[in-house]
Amino acid sequence: MKYLLDTHVFLWWISDDARLSPRLRGRIAAPNVELLWSVASSWEVGIKYALGKLPLAEPPGPLLARHRYLNRVGVLPIMEAHALAAAALPALHHDPFDRLLVGQAMLEGVELLTADPAVLAYFVAAGE
Repeated sequence: MKYLLDTHVFLWWISDDARLSPRLRGRIAAPNVELLWSVASSWEVGIKYALGKLPLAEPPGPLLARHRYLNRVGVLPIMEAHALAAAALPALHHDPFDRLLVGQAMLEGVELLTADPAVLAYFVAAGE
């Protein structure tokens, strides 16, 4: 199985945050899964960190790279087709980062692991 991790899901996973449900924890930790992290999530984390809205123990570059390596998480680049798919989505969610993740999940044929009910409304996500 292949999963694209929503930004908050990965951050909750690496910090052992109690907000990450047992169901999502089980999917991430399952054997033989391929985990993906979108470049859009790196962009989101970098912006929020720079604005002081996301406190991290260290700058996001080294932190994200180390935890992707430790958790066997591959990087999914942003392609033009992903951006166009996100732009064509119905207006169920207005966050551009989340819309891009939904577009990527749709085009790549992967499940998007999220706890965001607005993202789940697109019916491409696996979550709560």
